[in-house]
Amino acid sequence: MIPFLFAFLLLSFSKNSTMKKSQIINQDSLIARGAKLKCISSQFSFTEGASVDKNGNVFFTDQPNNRIWKYDTNGNLSVFLDGAGRSNGTYFDHNGNLLTCADEKDQLWSIDPKGKVTVLLKDFDGHRLNGPNDLWQDPKGGIYITDPYYQRDYWDRTSPDIQGEKVYYLPKGNKQAMIVDGDLKKPNGIVGTPDGKFLYVADIGAGKTYIYSINANGSLSDKKLFCEQGSDGMTLDEKGNVYLTGNGVTIFDKNGRQIEQIEVPEKWTGNLCFGGKKKNLLFITASKSIYTIQMNVRGVE
Repeated sequence: MIPFLFAFLLLSFSKNSTMKKSQIINQDSLIARGAKLKCISSQFSFTEGASVDKNGNVFFTDQPNNRIWKYDTNGNLSVFLDGAGRSNGTYFDHNGNLLTCADEKDQLWSIDPKGKVTVLLKDFDGHRLNGPNDLWQDPKGGIYITDPYYQRDYWDRTSPDIQGEKVYYLPKGNKQAMIVDGDLKKPNGIVGTPDGKFLYVADIGAGKTYIYSINANGSLSDKKLFCEQGSDGMTLDEKGNVYLTGNGVTIFDKNGRQIEQIEVPEKWTGNLCFGGKKKNLLFITASKSIYTIQMNVRGVE
């Protein structure tokens, strides 16, 4: 970790969660020996929404250009969908459909493998959502959605219909979502554990990430501070480590201790997931580019 970034992270921690230099553990690196960050392409305007299908192919968005791209396990790039509803965060559901936060009209979409779109959610109590940003599907098929407000130049409005920036849960088969946390400043990145017991939500506006217990009905309880860092996108590995984005990739263990930092030579790192045939290739969306790096661990999404 470079000195100025390390100093920044030190200053960002609260009095109750002060990180000391000795707490950055790198004795058993998560990065494969000799692996280096590889730039795959820099042909985009702003990359986001990395997610992986069951075969290890990675899909991601180029929101300004309104496209969803595919990076397959053989290293080939292709356009999956043009006119993608200005999709931001994405996630594959249990049936192989691509769920997307389509914030052109502030909706939640399901896109089948042939590109057919189904709108799953278009409002909350008749009010237009702020701008669905990121999402995660639980083992029961319910979907958690973060809904911050980022003014878009393609919108026909200049203020939100809903006051407050919230996290919602859409139960499987339902048309109406419910609020599961309405007390965050600007929720953004979100991911849950494979067993469906815990949910991580990054409040990027407050510079914090929280962990919650997931209840049987999808509601959340036992909210705790996980770390003093926000995030745009998030993912987990098989060891339960949590990967946050923004200034490169910052990795925390399940106890909230920073254990690794991956420097990315871009202004902003937006999202990430594990892809490849063995799901041990970390795929990173960063500003106008996409990157990969070989890891010693596998993803769980």
